[in-house]
Amino acid sequence: MTGRTVLELRDVQKAFGAVIALRSGTIAVDSGSIHALVGENGAGKSTLVKIVAGLYQRDGGTFRFEGEDVDFSSTAQSKNAGIAVIYQEPTLFPDLSVTENIFMGRQPTSRFGRIDRKAMRHEVERLFTRLGVTIDPDRPAEGLSIADQQVIEIAKAVSLDARLLIMDEPTAALSGVEVERLFTIARSLRDEGRALIFISHRFDEVFSLCDTVTVMRDGAYIATNSIADTSVDEIVRQMVGREVTELFPKQETKIGGPLLEVESLTSPGVFHDISFTVHAGEIVGLAGLVGAGRSEVVRAIFGVDPYTEGTVRLQGKRIRAGRPTEAMRAGLALVPEDRRKQGLVIESGVGHNITLAIRRELARFGLLTNAMENRAAKEWAGRLEVKTHALDTVAATLSGGNQQKVVLAKWLATQPKVLIIDEPTRGIDVGTKSEVHRLLSELAGQGMGVLMISSELPEVLGMADRVLVMREGRITAEIPRAEATSENVMFAATHASEQLS
Repeated sequence: MTGRTVLELRDVQKAFGAVIALRSGTIAVDSGSIHALVGENGAGKSTLVKIVAGLYQRDGGTFRFEGEDVDFSSTAQSKNAGIAVIYQEPTLFPDLSVTENIFMGRQPTSRFGRIDRKAMRHEVERLFTRLGVTIDPDRPAEGLSIADQQVIEIAKAVSLDARLLIMDEPTAALSGVEVERLFTIARSLRDEGRALIFISHRFDEVFSLCDTVTVMRDGAYIATNSIADTSVDEIVRQMVGREVTELFPKQETKIGGPLLEVESLTSPGVFHDISFTVHAGEIVGLAGLVGAGRSEVVRAIFGVDPYTEGTVRLQGKRIRAGRPTEAMRAGLALVPEDRRKQGLVIESGVGHNITLAIRRELARFGLLTNAMENRAAKEWAGRLEVKTHALDTVAATLSGGNQQKVVLAKWLATQPKVLIIDEPTRGIDVGTKSEVHRLLSELAGQGMGVLMISSELPEVLGMADRVLVMREGRITAEIPRAEATSENVMFAATHASEQLS
C-alpha cells in the first residue's frame, strides 16, 4: 500500500547550451510503490534521473525529496539523502570482493581502529538472506554476471537505507530467470515501504511489476496513470504522439535462391553441428534462451570467433574461418549485440562511424578527404533518418535508437548480400523499433537475406519468415512463419530432443 510522497519533481528544466534536454520534467513517487518511467529515447528520462542522482543540476522547476526542497550538487549528496541508482551495467571494482564492494568507503572498524572484516561479512550475509539471494561474499567481483552485479548494488543501497531506488533499464541483459529474481527483490523492497522507479522499454515488464506509470515525450511530462487503468496501446500513443499501428510491418516478399549456407558448423563446448540456409528476400529468426549459443554462431559465421568443423558459403563461395575481412568482401555484414562496445567507435563522430567499413572504397588514389567521407555519410544518415545536429556529433551522445541506426548505416553502406543483426531493437523505444522493423522488411523486399537474432519472442514471430530455435549450442527446431507460436518456440528452446507436434 502506497504512503507518503518520497520524490516530487514538477516542471523541472535542463538545457545544455542551445539544446533543451528537459522542458518540464514532472513525477511524484510514493513510498511502498514501484513507479514506471517510460518514453522514447531522447524523451528526457535519463536527464531527469541524473538530476535526481546529483549528476546534473536543474535550471528551473521544483525538486523535493522527503518533503524538503533539495538541489543536489553531487552524487554523494544524493546518496547521503537516501537515493540509489541501479544501472543496466553496474561498475564494481573487479579486484575487490563482493563484501568490499558493498562497504567501499565506509568499512566498519574494531575498537583498535582496524577494519572489522568479520562484521562486514556478517552484514553482507544478512543482506543477501533478506534479499533471498545466494552469492559468495568473499568472491571477487570480476566474472560476476550482470544480474549478480545488480544485486550487489541493491544490497549496497539497502545497507545505506536508501528510501528511493531507481532502476535504469535493469533487465536489458538478463535472462528470464534473472529478471524474475530481480522482480522478486523489487517487490520485497516495495513491501518494506521503499519507493522504486523502474525505467524500461519492455511493456510486459512494466505491467507485471509496476503500480503506476509516468510517460514523457520530447523532454516533457505527458501523463501519469495507474497501471490498472491504462493499456499498452494508450502508453504507446502517449509516448510517440501518434498511433503506432504496425510495430511489425512485415511485407510479403518473394523468396529467392540460397545466399548464406552454413553446414555442420562446430566449436567444441560452444555450438555443435549448426546447419541452415538463408535465402534472398528472407528474414530468418534465430531464437533461444540467453546462453543458447546464438551470438557465438553468427560471430563464427562472420569470422570473428573460431570454429573447428563445418563450412560457410555465400552465393556458393566458401568463406574461410577467422577471416572477417573476407566475409565482408563476399557480402556479409554483422550488426553486433553490443552496439556501444562492438559496433561503434563511441567517441568518434557519426560521419566517421558510418564510413568506417567503406573508407578504402571511398578513397581515390589512397586519399580520403572530409568532403568525400561526409558526402557518403550524409546519404546513409539520411536514408536511416539518424537524428543528429551534425555529422561530427560524437556517437556517445546519441540515443540508443540513433546509435543503432548509425551501426546499421555503417553496414548497409557496404551493400551486403546478407545482413546478420543481433538483437536489433534491444534498449530502443517503440517508435524506433517500428522504424528498424520496417527497414529490415524493406531490405528483404529488395532481395537481401536477413539473419536476425532476438530474445524478444514477439519480434521473432512478427518479423521472421522462418524461425530457427537453439538450445545449448544446437538447433532444436526449424519452424515456418505460419506455424510459429510462442508456445512451440519456447518448447524448442527448453527441450533438447523432443519432437514438436
